Amino acid sequence: MQRLRVVLSLLALSLVTLVLLPVQWAAVRLDRPLAGRIPMWWHRIALALLRVRVLERGRPAETRPLLILSNHVSWLDISVIGSRMPLSFIAKAEVAGWPVFGLFAKLQRTVFVDRARRADTGRVTSAIAVRLGRGDPMVLFPEGTSTNGSEVLPFRSALVGAARQTLADGQAVAGDQGGNGAGGAGQRAMVQPLSIAYTRLAGLPMGRIKRPLVAWYGDMDLAPHLLALMAGPPVDVELSWGEPIPFGPGTDRKSVTAKAEDEVRTMTMAALTGRAATPAA
Repeated sequence: MQRLRVVLSLLALSLVTLVLLPVQWAAVRLDRPLAGRIPMWWHRIALALLRVRVLERGRPAETRPLLILSNHVSWLDISVIGSRMPLSFIAKAEVAGWPVFGLFAKLQRTVFVDRARRADTGRVTSAIAVRLGRGDPMVLFPEGTSTNGSEVLPFRSALVGAARQTLADGQAVAGDQGGNGAGGAGQRAMVQPLSIAYTRLAGLPMGRIKRPLVAWYGDMDLAPHLLALMAGPPVDVELSWGEPIPFGPGTDRKSVTAKAEDEVRTMTMAALTGRAATPAA
């Protein structure tokens, strides 16, 4: 029965992908708003087929530009977060080569980071700044890698500087326009902490021992992990949105990153230990 469910789920996901891919490709090429919504629909269908239920606490900020800083547990994070709203990701370059998910990451206009090339930071920061300046919410995993899901690693602050560059670029435009542009005095971006915590299997607390069924880290292979998850019991994941942190032209990116890290760690531990109230579906 489990094998049949996996086969049917893979066939259904393949069919949905074949239908949506050309539409998404056209929407991206034509720069239509639909390009942000199609990946969201795909992620929601994928989660339904994987039997993953997302429980959400709080809300994403409405202010733009918006840079979201999240902890990172699994390849599944992409669908969990991507199912909530139209947004794009900042991801390591290897993601581009993943089957299915890599293709949709490209069509979701993901900004890829080559962490092996330190000189790549400037290019990536500029690319992120352009996207933020257009009003696209961007998700960054500042830990730099995925974890076992039971801890939150220190956040790196280098790419958070993209928020400052967005404001600097906007101020330059405002100066050219006599101070009436979007980057005028008092302009702020928002940096919002986001916690992702995989908490239950088949309605029962997951625990540290069983969390590797969902957590994907170290040298785990993607395909076996995906198939094991599809064959396994239903999963509950909690998303907790923290308080947005204003980011102005003079704001220190390291202090903002540290504040976001502390809040993400607090929210994650609360979800894993069950100290937080059960969020609404």
